[in-house]
Amino acid sequence: MTARRPMARALKTAAVTAVLMLGSWLTAASAGAHVHVSADHAVRGEYALLTFQVPNESENGSATTQVTISLPNVASASTDVMAGWTASLDRDPGNGTYRSVTFAAAPNAGIGVGQFELFAISVKLPDADSATFPVVQTYADGTVVHWDQPPLPTGEEPDYPAPALQLTSGPPAPKERHSAPAAPASTTAPSASAVPTPGQHAEPKAGPDNTARALAGGALLVAAIGVGVAVARRRT
Repeated sequence: MTARRPMARALKTAAVTAVLMLGSWLTAASAGAHVHVSADHAVRGEYALLTFQVPNESENGSATTQVTISLPNVASASTDVMAGWTASLDRDPGNGTYRSVTFAAAPNAGIGVGQFELFAISVKLPDADSATFPVVQTYADGTVVHWDQPPLPTGEEPDYPAPALQLTSGPPAPKERHSAPAAPASTTAPSASAVPTPGQHAEPKAGPDNTARALAGGALLVAAIGVGVAVARRRT
C-alpha cells in the first residue's frame, strides 16, 4: 500500500502537467488562428495576387457565410471564381478606385467549424511602404467579427489584428534607351534608268563586261591598221 502512494502521486502530477501543456497549446493555436494575407509579388505600385486565409473561430459551431475585405482604394481589382461563393466589388463612383470586395456563401455553404477558406484577389498595390486590409467576418448566427485592430504599442499582436503587407521598392526601372543617330543622307544621286515610252525599244546599257570587250576590240583594230600600213610601206 505504501509503495502505491508515490506512484499515484506521480501519475497525478503527470496528468496535471499534460493538461496544462495541452491548454497552452490550444491557447497558442487559438491566438494564431487569425485572418492572414500573403502576396506573390509584394512590390509597391505593382500588380499582385493576394490570398486571404480566413478561419472559422465560432464558439457556437456556426459557419462563416460572408467575408468583406477592405481595399486601400486600389486602381485595379478582380476576384477569382470560387465554388459555393459569389463575389462583388465596391467601387468609388468619384475616382473609380476599388474600396472593398465581399464574398457571400451560397445556401448550405460557407466555412465550417475547424476549417478555413482561401480568398484570392488580384489588385494593383498602392505606392506605399505597407498596405492594410481590414476584414469583416459574418457568421450564420449573426455574429460579426471585425479584423481591423492595428499593432499594439508594445509590439504584441492584438486580439483581432488587421491583415497587412509590407511592400518593397522592387528592382529599379530600366534605363531609357536612346536610338543611334541616323546616318547622313548620301549626296550622290543614284543613277536612274531610262524607262522607254510605248513603241520604243530600250537601248542596252554598257556594263563592265561590254566596256572591256569594246576596248579590246578597238585595240585589235588599231593593231591591224598598223600592220597594214607597215606592209604598204615595204612594197613601195
